[in-house]
Amino acid sequence: MTVTIKQLTTEQEWVDAYAVMVQLRTELTVEKYLLLLKEMTQDGYMLFALYENMKMVAVAGLSWRVNFYSERHIFVYDLVTDEQYRSRGYGEKLLHYLHQWGKENGAHYIALESGIQRISAHRFYEDRLGYEKWCYSFRKAL
Repeated sequence: MTVTIKQLTTEQEWVDAYAVMVQLRTELTVEKYLLLLKEMTQDGYMLFALYENMKMVAVAGLSWRVNFYSERHIFVYDLVTDEQYRSRGYGEKLLHYLHQWGKENGAHYIALESGIQRISAHRFYEDRLGYEKWCYSFRKAL
């Protein structure tokens, strides 16, 4: 089994990633996904994919942030493994890659948010990867 990870930079790669991303962001049509992704990448968003034997099985989207409490860090907005490939360690491999990539590029932290209802995901982040649950995130529709 050959596992590779790379940043997706072409529209064709983004289209290929849609089939995995829509499993997390179920409300997205391919048109809306591409429209938002083009704008997000102009604002610094980057999409990475993990491939097993040249088949895309997991994706992660992130961007750089700087603030007073986490200094220069990467924020993971999206992380999803294709449902056919879950529980095989691909999400963990992809996050480990992003940890190293962030460290090599000057990040002090890696941060992410996870829906309140995703209890098993929280255990994964805390128990398997050593993430700390340290705040609540709030939003309000405008």
